[in-house]
Amino acid sequence: MAEPLLEVRDLRVQFPTEDGLVKAVDGVSFTLEAGETLGVVGESGSGKSVSFLTVMGLIRENQADITGEVIFQGQDLLKLPAEEMRTIRGKKISMIFQDPMTSLHPYYKVGAQISEAIRAHESVSKREAHDQAVEMLRRVGIPRPEERADQYPHEFSGGMRQRAMIAMALSLNPDLLVADEPTTALDVTVQAQILDLIDRLKSEFNAAVVIITHDLGVVAEHCDHIQVMYAGKVVETGTRNDVYYEAHHPYTWGLLRSIARMDAERTERLRPIEGLPPSLIFVPPGCSFHPRCPYAFDRCPREVPELIPTDGHHADACLLTLEQKDRIFSEEVAVHS
Repeated sequence: MAEPLLEVRDLRVQFPTEDGLVKAVDGVSFTLEAGETLGVVGESGSGKSVSFLTVMGLIRENQADITGEVIFQGQDLLKLPAEEMRTIRGKKISMIFQDPMTSLHPYYKVGAQISEAIRAHESVSKREAHDQAVEMLRRVGIPRPEERADQYPHEFSGGMRQRAMIAMALSLNPDLLVADEPTTALDVTVQAQILDLIDRLKSEFNAAVVIITHDLGVVAEHCDHIQVMYAGKVVETGTRNDVYYEAHHPYTWGLLRSIARMDAERTERLRPIEGLPPSLIFVPPGCSFHPRCPYAFDRCPREVPELIPTDGHHADACLLTLEQKDRIFSEEVAVHS
């Protein structure tokens, strides 16, 4: 059996602060196969972005305490020197950042920024790099790409800036594309266009894709596997069908209940998850979700649940029995999902 493209083993990222140690990522493990799309879902502060910024080598040991392994194409990225990591970042692993307005430099034309990314990794002339940049803008659906390449980011709409970021990320045909909240601040129609574009380009470039989002509805049609994170840990993981139709963790149930359905009559208000995400300095004892969980019982504040698989691909970290999870989901959650 072929090795996975990416394997993360027991990744922990902790930031020392004056108030204490921020446990941003607390023992995350997962694998990603070539050509697969992984959705990483959770509220702000759950550790989604920090996990993949660490994979990208954008959080280094002088900024945080990092332990674990990040095996990409047989190499542990955490052990690579910064110079070697720079050759991998952009060429083999690319990232679409959350806010394209702040990710694109306001003083440089869009085409020049894409060309610079190409020339940083390939020995090509300025003209060849510019032609590649124009071609990439065309492939991501930007009209009149020759003109657009000669414009500044503020002359692009939000959706166009996001397309330009995707063009830059894919300009070197990476093996792994990480999209961090790629549809934030975009209207619903443009969201769908961006996600469809990522799907199409994934097939075209044969890349693995990670979509980081706080919205389970965004990844419903686009991900093969879904990983739900809470307070720095993975609390549920499985195939798309596992998570949407047989979810086992109360936090996942809360996320599913918050999705509005267009194909069913709405008989009651959406039910948000009560309370706020915990401080990552003072994480609650036992199950970190128990202060917000309507199904918590006496073991929850005392025992830390392990991420236990119920079959080969579906795992959750909850102390409820499998029978209780199935009953609660079928009676209270499935009607909303």
